[in-house]
Amino acid sequence: MVLLAQALYVKRTTPRLPGAAGPTEGLVPGDGEPFRLAVLGESTVDGVGAADHEEALTGCLARELARDGRAVRWQAVGRTGANARVTRAELAPLVRPADLVVIALGVNDTIELRTAAAYRRDLLRLVLDLRRRLGPVDVLLAGVPPMSRFPALPRPLRDVLSARSTALDRAAATLGHVPGVRHLPMDPALLDPAAFASDRFHPGPAGYARWARTLALSVIS
Repeated sequence: MVLLAQALYVKRTTPRLPGAAGPTEGLVPGDGEPFRLAVLGESTVDGVGAADHEEALTGCLARELARDGRAVRWQAVGRTGANARVTRAELAPLVRPADLVVIALGVNDTIELRTAAAYRRDLLRLVLDLRRRLGPVDVLLAGVPPMSRFPALPRPLRDVLSARSTALDRAAATLGHVPGVRHLPMDPALLDPAAFASDRFHPGPAGYARWARTLALSVIS
């Protein structure tokens, strides 16, 4: 009963921020044929907490990947509230041909109390579907954010969701054995209070910039 009451309280009191405004595709100018980046997933890809996609995850990641002077063409395919199953069924078909697909999921699956096995199965099917459509594209699985760091969540609800998000991320990490798939766990240190938007649940521009920097380093290294 305590967990249910806390969940209802959080849902009622947490401000509902919109997704990022503006185009969901863009180009960072540079040399040569553009590197094609697609980012796919939940509200963080929808850009909740940022004014537009330029300062949300996809735009920040594209700029980080362009630091060596190459051009980067980017596409953000996200939906607030999407879990892995919805992403596979409704969002993956919208992804254009890409050199790299970054998948950012897990928070909604955590909230829905999906099992680790079910989440892993959904992610694997998503990767397979993408490759059937796009060919042998590289895939980077962004780690499930550690929900122990979300200021909007009270205890003990935070502890329960933290354990579940950790389990889901460990399940996702096993897909790193699939050729062409990498998994990058999120460093909890990225989620200090300054990283969050006003709802204390989604990243703000500073949080997106930090996250994008770590993702880019894993791609470049």
